[in-house]
Amino acid sequence: MTLSTLTRRTVLASLFTLAGAALVPAWGADFQSGRISVTVEGEGSDVVLIPGLNSSPRVWREMIRAVPGHRYHLVHVAGFAGKPRGANSEGAVAAPVAEEVARYIGAVGLKQPAVIGHSMGGTIGLMLAARHPDVLSRLMVVDMFPFLGAMFGPPGTTADSVKPMADGLLAQMRAADASAREARATATINGMIDNVSMRAGALDDSLKSDPDVTARAYHELVVTDLTSDLGKITVPTTVLYVVPKGLGATDEKMAAWYQAAYAPLKGVSLKHIAGSAHFIMWDQSAQFQADVKRFLGDTKP
Repeated sequence: MTLSTLTRRTVLASLFTLAGAALVPAWGADFQSGRISVTVEGEGSDVVLIPGLNSSPRVWREMIRAVPGHRYHLVHVAGFAGKPRGANSEGAVAAPVAEEVARYIGAVGLKQPAVIGHSMGGTIGLMLAARHPDVLSRLMVVDMFPFLGAMFGPPGTTADSVKPMADGLLAQMRAADASAREARATATINGMIDNVSMRAGALDDSLKSDPDVTARAYHELVVTDLTSDLGKITVPTTVLYVVPKGLGATDEKMAAWYQAAYAPLKGVSLKHIAGSAHFIMWDQSAQFQADVKRFLGDTKP
């Protein structure tokens, strides 16, 4: 680190001290990436927060206020929720973003932070834990299977067998006009969030996301099977999940699916969150915040 960098951080820290604010805005100030940007809030042990497809850090706002005592590193994926698509302009999204999160952790000198990822952010968290097991201390996955494609086919579905369907879906998403995208986004958000008051923000994020980045990222999620990677994960892992509406699954059947899907991950903690759609942090905020506190060691199990 150069003297000028240290001087700049010292000056910034002094300014924020005088303002009575947390001394965190300088963290990561020198980190540059075409795939993610990171903002930092709070003081305490480090926690990296990764939102899902078409989402922004707004999904964590209520949780951050309710669970103080930590320094939160809020990841915003390029191409989602108004961010220019940058290096996510072509190819895969989730896998290279996982590499950038790992690079961020090393670049700013974090010492094995906890990681929480929602939906696609959960996929990214699994990639991070499997491929860079030494960079994090624990992982929470919020409502995501290690192989999303399994939900699109019969038992025995593989990444190869589901690819033609995913390719067709990719073409369909790319061909949709603005009005069709808005209608689909509205229906999707309404189905994923029971808390009506939180739908507008999520819809705004979705409509401000780059359509092609969205389409490619969704395709990637469907054809990515992380089952064989689960055995490489050695950090404590918690998975919160819901029973989606319209799937026709009982609580017992969904529990069996999750147990089978995560079977290769030794010691994984699976927890069903009742009365919630996909955005657990908004639909069951008190329960989610309590689970995050336990996950971070703020309360006893």
